[in-house]
Amino acid sequence: MKLNHVLFLLAALSAVFTAHADLASLLTNVAPATANRPPRLPSIIFIQCHDLARGDLSCYGQTNYQTPNLDQLAANGIRFTQYTGGADSAATTAQLLAGNISAPTNGEPNLAQRLQQNGYHTGLIGEWSQTGKPWNCGFDEFAGFLTDTEAQNYYADALWRYAPNSIFDSTNSRMVAFMGKEMIYPNTGGKKGVYLPELFINAMNNFVRVNTPDATSHYRPFFLLMNFPMPRSATLGADDFPVPSDAPFTEEKWPKAAKNRAALITRLDNGIGKLFEQLKSSGMTNNVAVFFTSSSAPEKFANTNLNFLLPATDFRNANKPAALPMIVNWPGTIPAKRISQAPWSAIDLAPTALNIAFVKPADNFTGISLLPILTGEKKAAAPDSPLPNGL
Repeated sequence: MKLNHVLFLLAALSAVFTAHADLASLLTNVAPATANRPPRLPSIIFIQCHDLARGDLSCYGQTNYQTPNLDQLAANGIRFTQYTGGADSAATTAQLLAGNISAPTNGEPNLAQRLQQNGYHTGLIGEWSQTGKPWNCGFDEFAGFLTDTEAQNYYADALWRYAPNSIFDSTNSRMVAFMGKEMIYPNTGGKKGVYLPELFINAMNNFVRVNTPDATSHYRPFFLLMNFPMPRSATLGADDFPVPSDAPFTEEKWPKAAKNRAALITRLDNGIGKLFEQLKSSGMTNNVAVFFTSSSAPEKFANTNLNFLLPATDFRNANKPAALPMIVNWPGTIPAKRISQAPWSAIDLAPTALNIAFVKPADNFTGISLLPILTGEKKAAAPDSPLPNGL
């Protein structure tokens, strides 16, 4: 056989074997058991409330009412006793996105932008209250309020939205992003048809359902910042905590505002339960890290009859940052039923989240990653101990 014929045959055989190898790599059921595949990156959900104290949750000692879903979140993960936020919601959000006390400088990308650059689909629901627009600051999707003033209306008749590839352009030939205010018609003219805390909870679950990492999205992970603009502090009275109903506290001999606040927090707790039902139905239980906290402590209630709801140490103090609730849940990675006195704050979220996502933290971060403490690889300097009524 001539040499060129031999070379042609070898080349043909090589092409056949290469094709078979490619086919085997596509059919995962026949791929070698030792094949190296990149790990599927975990998704991250960060839920932050506004002016929610530790004592607002029964897993931190609240006895006037119960928060069973957040208690379960804590029981299946880790509960911190020394987490502190910023002076207010806007300051805390800026710190958690920047990884330091001040906003990113010299064009440094924030947390959402860094995750976005590393393959994460990013979303923000709730309150923004930062410089610029969220869709220009690393968020692929947004639904909520741009300012703190807007966020105070639980029955607003419009929300800001940014939704990519959601509407046809003027030629009806291609899909483009919707950007602007979306009307909530049941709330127009002063009507109260849609309660926005419930709308945000539904939006949170829809975001998880639509963006569940699966084969169609090439197992793309997501980062969701759920920035609830509630329950806030009381300054006027019962209207500070508007709810459709004060059930199940209607018969309690409390001031109306106390019933409303407890009812609002109960609704938030129910929303956490719905979130975990959605994660379970989406098959995401073990591949998502969920953080639950508050941006700042509440101010002393103007109506002193409400102050029985919380211990004095849970209110805002100009001289000493109040400890806030911080619960982290990640089954299979974070051991359950742990309580930690490790001190940390909002500036530590960005390095922690990037550590979870296998992304190198930025040089300008002053916060540190708490992942070694979350996973139990490293113990906190202070000994851990349970709180009253602790799990």
